[in-house]
Amino acid sequence: MGKKFITIILCVVCIGGLIMSWRYIKKSGIMKEYPNATFLTDEEKALRPIYRQLSTKEKSIYTALYRGICNRKEEIPLPYEVDGNTYSKVYCILEKQESEFYYLDSVYYTAQKVRDAKIAYRDISRPHQMKQDLDGAIEAFMYDVDELADDEEKARYINDFIVRKCRYITGDDSEFASTSYGCLVKGEANCEGYAKAFSLLASKLGMESVVITGKTDKGENHAWNQVNISGEWYNIDVTWSDTDEIGESRKMYFLCSDADFSKTHYPDDILFEPFPCTSNKWNYYVNRDLYADSAEKAEEIVRRELLNGNGNIEIRFSDSTAYAKFRDNYITKENILEVISETGYKEGEEITFSIRENEQELCLTMLFS
Repeated sequence: MGKKFITIILCVVCIGGLIMSWRYIKKSGIMKEYPNATFLTDEEKALRPIYRQLSTKEKSIYTALYRGICNRKEEIPLPYEVDGNTYSKVYCILEKQESEFYYLDSVYYTAQKVRDAKIAYRDISRPHQMKQDLDGAIEAFMYDVDELADDEEKARYINDFIVRKCRYITGDDSEFASTSYGCLVKGEANCEGYAKAFSLLASKLGMESVVITGKTDKGENHAWNQVNISGEWYNIDVTWSDTDEIGESRKMYFLCSDADFSKTHYPDDILFEPFPCTSNKWNYYVNRDLYADSAEKAEEIVRRELLNGNGNIEIRFSDSTAYAKFRDNYITKENILEVISETGYKEGEEITFSIRENEQELCLTMLFS
């Protein structure tokens, strides 16, 4: 009798242990069937240059997150268990580059090992209406794009559209300040919102663009873009193009090489290496022959523009020597008056002359009115 009782007790304990073990295994996900690795389509990859730089495993993690977030899933099973650093890298790249995901929260969850991604979303009460609002803003943007001839015109159209549409605010002023929705629908955004809006609209025109984060020359956090123009990469900062003056935008941050841009913009390279921007071909000043490598070239530009009746002339100089020499000869010594007289600009009328300077960016604007 005693042996039977002990046997029964042992069986009960074993069965209980098996049940508890099974519950633990089930809860831990050890026996869970995870999805196979999948990847973005060729069409999707074509407009995601940073995705193309990832390893095969990182691409599958990115794809799983992308598909799940498109469907606003709060828990997304990954095809692999990955370490927290790899997961954070992939997630942070996706959060910055997928500009349509305005509904993602600014925080994310990670751990030492990640197999199921836990996604945090913004508290949105009208998701369908917000999507319609963003779609409507994009539709308005696309209204006149058929008239754009090349990538440079497309980039300028995007830049000017955003400048007209949005005003700059700090990150704490609006929940959507750092999103494309904040920029294109609410009309207010911080630098990240501007940059994400640019990338979103560029993708609608079939252009490659990436959001770059980093620091300014004053040590402030900042975001801008790189965009592929006719096969070559250029820097562009739409935030700094916006003067908040109606009908006016700065041109000095439009399609710049690293040589010019690096005076004020210092990109991060923690998540990925920014693209080298070595060409100036499509730079605003170079493309319009407003780029001077000498004081003599600057005078030539002024004469040409005045002869064409243009009283608002903005010149960018290649170096500080050319800038200083032109300013000394034509502004300080007032030789610009001789140029005005010789070109016959507004002959017989009283002319007021003024200048706006940005010596750091080597830009000089002359106003003849």
